[in-house]
Amino acid sequence: MAAQQIMLLTKVEREKITDSVLKVQSVRASLEDIDQTKIPDYVAIEGCLSTIDKSLRQALRQVSGENT
Repeated sequence: MAAQQIMLLTKVEREKITDSVLKVQSVRASLEDIDQTKIPDYVAIEGCLSTIDKSLRQALRQVSGENT
């Protein structure tokens, strides 16, 4: 059984992922002010945004790489 290799993020990659996390947070906050019944598949959309946020934050917890 081979050990899983951890892929290290560069500084630029971390910045891009951080920017994406902030954008997802913004979308989620914007949707909170809208009547959920007016958006088709709102629950599914919120679930996707939650999954994206969780996955991106998990990636950011990885140790960053040395090269940029």
